[in-house]
Amino acid sequence: MSEVNLVINGCDVTAEEGVTILEAARAAGIDIPTLCSHEDLAPFGACRLCTVEIAKEGRSRLVASCVYPVEEGLDVQTESEPVVKGRKLILEMLLARSPGVQVLRDYGRRYGVDVTKFSVDPSFCILCGLCVNYCAEVKGKHAIGFTGRGVERHVMFLPEVASEECTHCWECFSVCPTGVLPSNYGLARVPHFTWPENPFE
Repeated sequence: MSEVNLVINGCDVTAEEGVTILEAARAAGIDIPTLCSHEDLAPFGACRLCTVEIAKEGRSRLVASCVYPVEEGLDVQTESEPVVKGRKLILEMLLARSPGVQVLRDYGRRYGVDVTKFSVDPSFCILCGLCVNYCAEVKGKHAIGFTGRGVERHVMFLPEVASEECTHCWECFSVCPTGVLPSNYGLARVPHFTWPENPFE
């Protein structure tokens, strides 16, 4: 496979053709924050926290680095002013949905976000899609999915499938970045969130 040469934060980076900017940055030791990326799953681009600014031939724009492939001669900035401004807004919205979640608080401190301007009923789910995609891509079961639109969108287990497939699996718990799905069966519960020992009984 051919190689692609690009610049990330002023550093020359060589990456294999076809990899994403996020993958190339990680391989070069450059940290780009993300919540919806997982090595076992296809890129999804849900959280948009990994947005970076790219420039080529005098034109620049913002893209999600987890889904945008590297290109020859691309100039990438992972912490430019527009990028940081966008990340702060995203974190404010996510913290409104999931107050107290450690990974969001950590990112919030990193970008100077300590309060949120948004007022919503917290669900602790950030709609990253990792649990949905893990069940579909890795397990091939499709027992969990999205329902609703806009502010009404949420994740739900599909009873007709979940009652048969999920009772002894629970693997989706481990990929949840907020902990709304317990990371271990019956453990690591989020405050104010109750998960029964077997929700299908």
